Amino acid sequence: MHTRRRGSSGSDKPSADEPPEWSDVDEDAIEKRVVELAEQGHAPSVIGLKLRDEGVQGTPIPDVKLATGKKVTEILEEHEADPDFPEDLRNLMKRAVRLRDHMDEHPGDHQNKRALQNTQSKIRRLVDYYRGDEIDEDFTYSYDKAVSLL
Repeated sequence: MHTRRRGSSGSDKPSADEPPEWSDVDEDAIEKRVVELAEQGHAPSVIGLKLRDEGVQGTPIPDVKLATGKKVTEILEEHEADPDFPEDLRNLMKRAVRLRDHMDEHPGDHQNKRALQNTQSKIRRLVDYYRGDEIDEDFTYSYDKAVSLL
């Protein structure tokens, strides 16, 4: 939204209805591995990458939803291992903290100031989106709260 880049055309995943024949891992083993990785502190997107690269019992899992019928976040919610903040909001807050720290060291960096304003704007929109469901009803973003949460 706030960048000059264009969208990436043709970036949709190929449609598939069932997992590939070579990936025949038990659903319970996949769910157990997902919860294991979450307890180690990995985010849902990183869990998906680790399952794709490392797999379960030596067999890679190309798509968790095809293999189990549930998304990684749904599995984490079932086992009460879901993170306290949504991953996209947490990543934006980390970015805002980094940009703010940079602004403290380099107050004349106007490009960074604009990037910080855009990032904070995205955070406020996401907070409005998640308010009540994923985060508390009275949560408001501030730099001090972001530092304490991260």
